[in-house]
Amino acid sequence: MTRVRRGYIARRRRTKIRLFASTFIGAHSRLTRTTTQQKMRALVSSHRDRGRQKRDFRRLWITRINAAARENGVSHSYSRFIHNLYKKQLLLNRKILAQIAISNKNCLYMISNKIIK
Repeated sequence: MTRVRRGYIARRRRTKIRLFASTFIGAHSRLTRTTTQQKMRALVSSHRDRGRQKRDFRRLWITRINAAARENGVSHSYSRFIHNLYKKQLLLNRKILAQIAISNKNCLYMISNKIIK
């Protein structure tokens, strides 16, 4: 029987995986089985951490707004500040409020005065 040369499909698949894992260290970038395991692990981690990143940024914004609100005497706490915002229907999201709190504290003070009166 003559020798059969295998096709290129499996090689192409392995090459694609190796390109994905080219920055991994050691056997994780060289051995096919280890590379596929590491690729799956990396994709799981990236999927999980996209949600976590949103959570972490929201926590950071809330902390910044709370610190600025307590520092300037804007209101007693973050929760009261946000509650008053919703009562007056000034719908500013936390990302924008955090940027205002960092860059222009007088503006945050003006917003709080607008809420209270």
